[in-house]
Amino acid sequence: MKVQKFGGSSLSTAERITNIAEIIENSIENGTAPAVVVSATGNTTTDLVTAANLAASGNFDYLATFQSIEKRHLEIVRSLLPEKVSVVEKVQSLLGDLRDLLSGVMLVREASPRTLDVIMSYGERLSSYILSEFLLDRGNTVESIDSRSLIRTNDNFGAARINKSETYALIEKKVTARSTIAVITGFIASTKNEETTTLGRGGSDYSAALIAAAANAELLEIWTDVDGVMTADPRHVSKAFPLRNLSYLEAMELSHFGAKVIYPPTMYPALERDIPIKIRNSFNAEAVGTLISREPPPSPRPIKGISSISNISLLRLEGPGIVGVIGVAGRLFNALAVAQINAILITQASSEHSICVAVQDSEAARAAELLSDEFVLELETGKLHPIVTETELSVIAVVGENMRNTPGVSAKLFSALGHNGINVVAIAQGSSELNISVVVPNKHEKKALNALHDAFFLSNHETLNIFLVGAGSVGGELLAQIAKQQEYFRTQLKLDLQVVGIARSKAALFQREGIPLENWQAVFESSASPFSIESLNGEIDKLNLPNSVFVDCTANDEIGDLYTRLIQDGVSIVTPNKKANSGLLTRYKAIKEAAKRRNGFYFYEATVGAGLPVISTIKDLLASGDRIQSIEAVLSGTLSYIFNSLSSKQAFSEIVKSAMEMGYTEPDPRDDLNGVDVARKLLILAREIGLDFEEADVTVENLVPEHLRSLSRGDFIQSLPEIDRGIAERQSKAEAEGKKLRYVGMLTREGARVSLEALGQEHPFFGLSGSDNIIAITTDRYKETPLVVRGPGAGIPVTAAGVLADIIRCR
Repeated sequence: MKVQKFGGSSLSTAERITNIAEIIENSIENGTAPAVVVSATGNTTTDLVTAANLAASGNFDYLATFQSIEKRHLEIVRSLLPEKVSVVEKVQSLLGDLRDLLSGVMLVREASPRTLDVIMSYGERLSSYILSEFLLDRGNTVESIDSRSLIRTNDNFGAARINKSETYALIEKKVTARSTIAVITGFIASTKNEETTTLGRGGSDYSAALIAAAANAELLEIWTDVDGVMTADPRHVSKAFPLRNLSYLEAMELSHFGAKVIYPPTMYPALERDIPIKIRNSFNAEAVGTLISREPPPSPRPIKGISSISNISLLRLEGPGIVGVIGVAGRLFNALAVAQINAILITQASSEHSICVAVQDSEAARAAELLSDEFVLELETGKLHPIVTETELSVIAVVGENMRNTPGVSAKLFSALGHNGINVVAIAQGSSELNISVVVPNKHEKKALNALHDAFFLSNHETLNIFLVGAGSVGGELLAQIAKQQEYFRTQLKLDLQVVGIARSKAALFQREGIPLENWQAVFESSASPFSIESLNGEIDKLNLPNSVFVDCTANDEIGDLYTRLIQDGVSIVTPNKKANSGLLTRYKAIKEAAKRRNGFYFYEATVGAGLPVISTIKDLLASGDRIQSIEAVLSGTLSYIFNSLSSKQAFSEIVKSAMEMGYTEPDPRDDLNGVDVARKLLILAREIGLDFEEADVTVENLVPEHLRSLSRGDFIQSLPEIDRGIAERQSKAEAEGKKLRYVGMLTREGARVSLEALGQEHPFFGLSGSDNIIAITTDRYKETPLVVRGPGAGIPVTAAGVLADIIRCR
């Protein structure tokens, strides 16, 4: 025989009741029908308690709540059984009794636990009657059984305890394998004096488990509104998926830490009689569901699920007076137990200097007061420090029997949290290795759940959540490249690049589930909101996503001020923006120190040489123990093109104008000709090799004559030919000597300069062509022949590609 339990969401409408009737009928096998346990229809129990409390307080609004209950049930029965007047009348009669009972509560202004249990019983009594009559109308043989005739309890109204022997004897007598469908009320029971009681939270599940155990059922099916026990709460973790199998112990651990699909008491009777429990979805009967048993099949993963409890407080009892003192822990827990305060988590250092206990936030103040009273003498004598209470915390639990003797589980857990900037306040793990619990700030609960879920369940597939600031030329090209390569990233790299934020000038768009890149411009224009640099951190904090990558494709200096805070919050930084690394040395060091301290990602390859591997090459040289003596480089694609094109046949000003038309220069070509951009790149390289240089330490030859520097852009372009003569003279002299002009940055440990140089054929820069950059690195190892990196050092596509490569490195 099979026992099936249907929750309130499965019974909330006529359509859903029709659906579960089909499920029940399809479960009849070899002439044996299931025993069916039902909850009240969706929200009815809550409404019954609300109505009772309103009536007890003398508030006539209880009538409106009652009428809502009445309307719900009459609509269901009239829809299911429109021609069964007798059924409608019976439902009306039950509702009339309920109304009279609430009226009595109103008169006496009291709803005792005993009375409240009777009021709450009407939910299951109504739903079971309606389902029974509907199954009968469909041609089934049905017996409606009131569980008050099956389950005996004490008189602890509201959360009664069962009399196991008497209950099992009654169930064994009345619920047996047969062809008749038994429809049984869940949640309610009775005392030996036939007073109505209820079984508390999860009572309908518990009723079903008791019936399954006593009747020695082959299977207990709990039908709910999800496809099974999930790897995490899908309200917090969108990628959570149902588990195929769990052990009883794993299911109990997950349910204790917030998994609402099943309650721990449900499993005790099933565990005792070794009856498997199947969690099924009444809205999706085709789903396999989750089978809970004593020994589930082996799982390839070390953990089965991640769960959490929100809004807890941590109380810390510490001081020299408890080291080695017998009975301190006993006094602490006894004080809490007497006050019926549940200790959610306990942890103690081996030094015995402190004991931490987690309780619900709502009980924290009372718990602290109780402990202060219990240890008043120790506090007065200084043996104990004042009790410390940390609030607004959450407990995250990682559960799985496979964790036992599996190395690296804790390492992966703490690595995932640390990488995402989540601080662990406390840790607890039993020797059974079934559960590792960590306490984190409430604000990081969702982020922690997602980070751990990715680490343990999606380790072969990772998501990076990208916040892009600056969706202009490079940023726009970056989005296009991501969109084009998405399928390759997913299939070949097992990587999903999800753009969750785009900001440009004074507007921004943030979407937790990702912005569609195929038409991001249209989505941005229609949905973007006003934006300021100051609000960026707040928006990223608000989304609180794991594996976040902040991509700065602007030329804005202020945004660099955000980097340190972002890295401290566990956000990776990728940027082609030179301002942060070439600005104030103190800021640069703060960013680098934050990345080092947080073990965070800070990538800026595209700040020098666009997509060329300049920064990474220098890092590799230094990491291998080499020492860089000097760097000589052509670092401007614009100036490289201009001087590679220069000859006695064409004026300098004409080549500059040609470069402007081809999009090689900045809108104002003086931003290229003044050498500042090259100086910034050289300064970045100087700092990269460990030199504490500031901008003033780089000597720059400005190719724009002083009298042209203050002109408007238009006037300057008109005056460009005034530069020709000076450049032509230097060009002629270089040609006469068999040399070529190159705008070069030269860096040594003594200093740095940027200048126009005439270089001979022996120099590696002599044969430079097009807009290529070239960097020659002289080290202790590459002393006779410098290490040379050469290639396109400018252009929107190559710069965007360099940024994209850095993003991928953040996984």
